[in-house]
Amino acid sequence: MWVIKLGGSLLGSPELNGWLDVIARHGDGKIVIVPGGGILADAVRESQMMSGISDLVAHKMAVMAMDQYGILLAGLNPELVTASSELEIAERGWQHRAIVWLPSSMVIAEERIPTTWETTSDSLAAWLANRLNADHLVLVKSHRPVMDQISLERLTKDGYVDEHFGDYIVGQNFNTWVMGKQDCSVFNDGLSQEQLFNIGLPVRCSWN
Repeated sequence: MWVIKLGGSLLGSPELNGWLDVIARHGDGKIVIVPGGGILADAVRESQMMSGISDLVAHKMAVMAMDQYGILLAGLNPELVTASSELEIAERGWQHRAIVWLPSSMVIAEERIPTTWETTSDSLAAWLANRLNADHLVLVKSHRPVMDQISLERLTKDGYVDEHFGDYIVGQNFNTWVMGKQDCSVFNDGLSQEQLFNIGLPVRCSWN
């Protein structure tokens, strides 16, 4: 199982459709897409500033914004299906479908997840990867750092992930990778581990 987080920053780019295409063609029930929030989450931020609602309320709205982005992603490719629970994810897997996770039901029910803006869709993707006992967590960013590997510290300090991200990847069994939006082309012939190891930027789970 792979969990692939597609950030809201990809919206409107041809590369987003490229990722959806390769996942739809090669997902085979083993890929779960985690949607970002993007401009939909930005609208929640603006609403909070205008209204003064609490971080808890804004957190719930922001996770629902991820639902909306997930529905948008599924609308861009008819081969994708949505799922909002572990049971639905399993059922779609048995159907050999490529899955878009709608996170609000699971995340809002989990009281241990911090309800602040410091917890982003990257951390939620890592949380889901743990819940699903995934093999790989792949974060697709607008730009991938040019290096052989990157530490959790560097990833966090450079703003690629939120400050809680490490809480969900350190000590877990899945591998964590960063890829750029343009990297979708390497999977045209299949979502292979070989290509992931060749192209993906591995995250070293250490704070140094």
